[in-house]
Amino acid sequence: MPPSSTIPGNSSSWATAQIPELLSRSSQIDLGFPVITIPLGKPTTRGSKIYCAVQTSPLIRFPKNPHQAPVITREDSTNTIDHTKTSRWNFLQKAAAVVLDAAENALVSLERRHPLPKTADPRVQIAGNFAPVAEQPVQASLPVTGKIPYFIHGAYVRNGANPMFDPAGGHHLFDGDGMVHAITISGNNSVSYACRFTETHRLVQERELGRAVFPKAIGELHGHSGVVRLLLFYARGLFGLVDHSHGTGVANAGLIYFNGRLLAMSEDDLPYQVRLTLTGDLVTVGRYDFNKQLRSTMIAHPKVDPDTRELFALSYDVVKKPYLKYFKFSPDGTKSPDVEIPLDVPTMVHDFAITQNYVVIPDQQVVFKLQEMIRGGSPVIYDKNKTSRFGVLRKDARNATDIIWVESPDTFCFHLWNAWEEPESDEVVVIGSCMTPPDSIFNECDENLKSVLSEIRLNLRTGESSSRPIIQNSEQVNLEAGMVNKYKLGRKTQFAYLAVAEPWPKVSGFAKVDLSTGKVKRYVYGDERYGGEPYFVPRSADSEKEDDGYILAFVHDEKTWKSEFQIINAMNLELEASVELPSRVPYGFHGTFINSKDLEMQA
Repeated sequence: MPPSSTIPGNSSSWATAQIPELLSRSSQIDLGFPVITIPLGKPTTRGSKIYCAVQTSPLIRFPKNPHQAPVITREDSTNTIDHTKTSRWNFLQKAAAVVLDAAENALVSLERRHPLPKTADPRVQIAGNFAPVAEQPVQASLPVTGKIPYFIHGAYVRNGANPMFDPAGGHHLFDGDGMVHAITISGNNSVSYACRFTETHRLVQERELGRAVFPKAIGELHGHSGVVRLLLFYARGLFGLVDHSHGTGVANAGLIYFNGRLLAMSEDDLPYQVRLTLTGDLVTVGRYDFNKQLRSTMIAHPKVDPDTRELFALSYDVVKKPYLKYFKFSPDGTKSPDVEIPLDVPTMVHDFAITQNYVVIPDQQVVFKLQEMIRGGSPVIYDKNKTSRFGVLRKDARNATDIIWVESPDTFCFHLWNAWEEPESDEVVVIGSCMTPPDSIFNECDENLKSVLSEIRLNLRTGESSSRPIIQNSEQVNLEAGMVNKYKLGRKTQFAYLAVAEPWPKVSGFAKVDLSTGKVKRYVYGDERYGGEPYFVPRSADSEKEDDGYILAFVHDEKTWKSEFQIINAMNLELEASVELPSRVPYGFHGTFINSKDLEMQA
């Protein structure tokens, strides 16, 4: 969860993934200006304020001190810098690098004259246990307290954002390089730990250059300075100083195991395959295009149907139509043709849901307007004139002709936890956390963020919807990041396991919520102890009780500055076992569990 008044998620470097397309099609895009002039001098009084799209008046109160590059506390790094790339440059490339570096340094100097909002200030976004750590090789035979359940035999892996280089300018937590943390359990309470960067094309090039050069989509790509950064970046590409042709993603958000492959994902790129070795280490295999079948980005929250074992996914584009596509993969990895979902404007679709027969696609009020950068603002805005809706489409659809759109006004769910069909009422029930203000991930507001666990009913016959909070107002807490029993995904479920994001944005524990009664049972990590997403591992697909399983979670003690791995009984919320970790584990995003049999079957 990011350390600001923003909601976490997966976030993502969506902009850099789309900029090559934007620049190549610039003659086709109407930005509303016949000539674009980018002033680099001191901004006007109006330009020095950030406006929240929910309100009409300036809401940000900046700190009085100007922004300075942060000093980030991290453990001694074993990362090495490889300068072989720069040694291969010719005279023209070296001269271009000098000029472009000088221009970027001048831009950074200008930016530092003005304070940054919390949503882009690295002193806030990557402070404390949100700060990055160095890679850790496998540390085996870790101290275990308690007894690890026999069927939890395999590996728990969790993704997160971990910038390799200290930011010189703006930075949002979502901008960091992907790092996977792995706990491998091999029986008899034998546990090992390792963490490694996912070796994206972006990270490999920046490591060779010795610094960050790819634009940071949320922390940097806003306003006039964001436009200048894009121009500098693609000038570097023009001279062959960087190569963005193989993607610009950070692979820091989601993890899923499918068809013998562990995939690390962010919605700005193709997935990256990461392999877990027999010793518990992590190795990046490379960018994975499903044997040349996937030609577009894929969001970080694909869904695996527990019965058919098919993988369902979406891809969105912020520049050109179709703005949204749906596709699926058979259990052996064969991709279906793309289904173009008709949207009038490019829209953020971070997550979606599946039922037994349908995919449920949100079309909400957070949209992309890249021309806002030219006007000095954020390209991601809340469109109050747009009505949120959900599209319900059959999983086997070959086109979107039969999609059923149901309006759901003033609904913004960054994550959807489950959905199911109730044929007797012609309804699809959607469970998600509804957030207000909707665009607070990108545009800071004084209004306190709320994330309310909600039940949304979509009537496919009447086209009407209803929505209600699942938890009583007296017990209302911010619930974000979590899951239901994976064997019940797309079917009616009784329980959801969700992070208690309080005090915001830290996670003080998790809640086990009865979705039918609204009853809440909480597990609290302890005084000044915080964690992240609770991951539920069911005992078996055939268990009689839906909650027969265990919760896995990383927990960090901010008093002792030590981290541990916890295993909690999901039925009674009692701690079964804890593992003392050899190094700090930062707060992160989403994870998954891979059983020992699947580990042996990796491609």
